[in-house]
Amino acid sequence: MSDAEWAVVREALPVPSWMNGKGGQPEGYCHRQMLDAVRYVVAGGITWRAMPGDFPVWDRVYAFARRWGTQGLLAELHDRLRGLVREDAGRDPEPTAAIVDSQSVRAAATVPASSRGYDAGKKVPGRKRHIVVDCLGLLLVVMVTTASVHDSNAAVDLLERLRRRFKKITLVWADGGYAGRLVTWAMERPQLTLQIVKRSDDAAGFVVLPRRWCVERTFAWLFRSRRLVRDCETLPAVHEQMVLWSMTMLMSRRLARRRA
Repeated sequence: MSDAEWAVVREALPVPSWMNGKGGQPEGYCHRQMLDAVRYVVAGGITWRAMPGDFPVWDRVYAFARRWGTQGLLAELHDRLRGLVREDAGRDPEPTAAIVDSQSVRAAATVPASSRGYDAGKKVPGRKRHIVVDCLGLLLVVMVTTASVHDSNAAVDLLERLRRRFKKITLVWADGGYAGRLVTWAMERPQLTLQIVKRSDDAAGFVVLPRRWCVERTFAWLFRSRRLVRDCETLPAVHEQMVLWSMTMLMSRRLARRRA
């Protein structure tokens, strides 16, 4: 991170429990060094053991990333940066509308057979990441399943997570894969208006669809991180954390450029 980007990230860092007098052991390394090391793994797509010698020892960096993911510190940092980006764009920190979609990713040999599947529609063996983004393309909710899970089935848990986290959201745009009984269920249970954006029958070739292009652009942003090009995580929860790390890098760089 540059000094300008570190200034942005430092303001949004969650305060450790030991600094609030709640007990716990103080960090043995500087947060900037540890964050740079984790971001290097996500951006470069390397293994943890291939950590360059300029960073702290790889097992300490892995323990740091695992602790931040399981204790919710990574999600807190991500949400704070998202709120800052929305405020800089002249929007309310809490969104009122969202877009949902999924993307199938091939799985590496490290992914166990119990957590991988086959997407018959896209001919992709591996896993599928389901995301919900706001109108700026910023991540709101992410969930990773096997590639064989249909979008409408995964959307039930996904929309429930969205409702628990964001109370102001009332409208969600989606593609034709979410049509059917899910529209009625979303209106009754989480009380969300699920609006299907379909491609016109008269359209020929590539056509930019309203609202749906925002989530497609987010998928393109995720592919900038080589760790997300192919799923190599043993647990789906770790893949979800890698998505959060990738979006954290994108938002911190954007905030640093605007403030500079």
